[in-house]
Amino acid sequence: MTQPRVVVVGGGFGGLEVARRLAGAPCELVLIDKRNFHLFQPLLYQVAGAALAPGDISEPIRGLLAGQANAQVMLGEVTAVDLARRALHIEGVGDRRSLTYDHLVLAAGLRSSWFGHDAQWAPFAPGLKDLDDALEIRRRVLLAFEEAEWTDDPRVRQALLTFVVVGGGPTGVELAGALNEIACKSLPKDFHRIDTRTARVLLVEAGPDLLPPYDARLRASARAQLAALGVQVRTGTKVVAIDGDGVDLLTDSGTERVASRTVLWAAGLRAVSLVDSLDVPKDRVGRVEVLPDLSVPGHPEVFVIGDLALARQPTGGVVPGVAQGAVQGGRHVARILIKALRAPDGSTETEGSRPAFVYKDKGSMATIGRSMAVAEIGRARLSGRVAWSLWLTIHLFFLIGFRNRVVVLMQWAWSYLTWERNSRLIRGRERRRDPGAAP
Repeated sequence: MTQPRVVVVGGGFGGLEVARRLAGAPCELVLIDKRNFHLFQPLLYQVAGAALAPGDISEPIRGLLAGQANAQVMLGEVTAVDLARRALHIEGVGDRRSLTYDHLVLAAGLRSSWFGHDAQWAPFAPGLKDLDDALEIRRRVLLAFEEAEWTDDPRVRQALLTFVVVGGGPTGVELAGALNEIACKSLPKDFHRIDTRTARVLLVEAGPDLLPPYDARLRASARAQLAALGVQVRTGTKVVAIDGDGVDLLTDSGTERVASRTVLWAAGLRAVSLVDSLDVPKDRVGRVEVLPDLSVPGHPEVFVIGDLALARQPTGGVVPGVAQGAVQGGRHVARILIKALRAPDGSTETEGSRPAFVYKDKGSMATIGRSMAVAEIGRARLSGRVAWSLWLTIHLFFLIGFRNRVVVLMQWAWSYLTWERNSRLIRGRERRRDPGAAP
């Protein structure tokens, strides 16, 4: 008798949690991802900031599931879901194919969005959602210093040493802090014609404050810590244009032009394109409005977890798009699937008969720089060195793979003692920049 097929789309925190928990379950498990590795996204900014190498925060998916007899890994990108036929359309390695399923878990995550200006702004302001993004950011940042070292035009040098980060959420705050540390601590001794400490880091946020979900005291603390580093924070400021020479900012006093050759985007997100094929309720960014059990309305055999799901809680809140939400959601769906797979009739149960997913918030934290961070855990509000130490410990603990934990711990220790960033390799072809062409 053929076993039912469970297909998991996405090898991130949520998808990997489902796959691992179905080990030994009576099913054929297929995990599909367009990349062959699991990425520890919370440390992605450290790859962009040259503190860690790509391999330090990633692990091959096949290796992670190698000991799981019922698991198969498929390298490919799901382009559409046919709910009526229970089939996926996949662009794989060198071909296109279809794959049917009995149960489906969508955990493909979100991608960067430039608020309707993707074609115009994305070439000049890369986002930070995967390793390719991180390496491109690292390339642009390091090249800016290299070009500034040899230009004789003071205006060009100033633009090269001006870095603009758009978006005041955790990613933007972490990127801004990392850029400041690179310029002021890691690179000064490497350059002789310029003083890298004169670099300007500008963090722009359209809303009234940084880190909107955090407690007001922590928002104020984060802003103060960034100011202490020398990062210029501009809240209540909208970006209205981005090109190869800088950004136009809209403030209460009018439009301001900031000359910058390196603009980084940490502001907007949108669902991956496969969601466009789903005729189900979605929010404005494309997240699927799931039922309390995380299934898709009208399709109890299909679940959506992680960033891709708009999961409302009994309290009225929404599960945040963070790693712990994805892991907990994956755990919940795995329990439902195991029960269904082991049922005598193979029933998936009916909508409303399965337990609702209840998210347990274990806290939020964001790092700003050395000995600088904010953390919100239960009723505790922490900042500075205590929050930073806690951030280091928790991220090291949850990093996938023993080797990665050891390597990252050693890199962090070396960086703490020396301020060195050992991954300062410029990879990819250098592209000449001019006002009319993308960098």
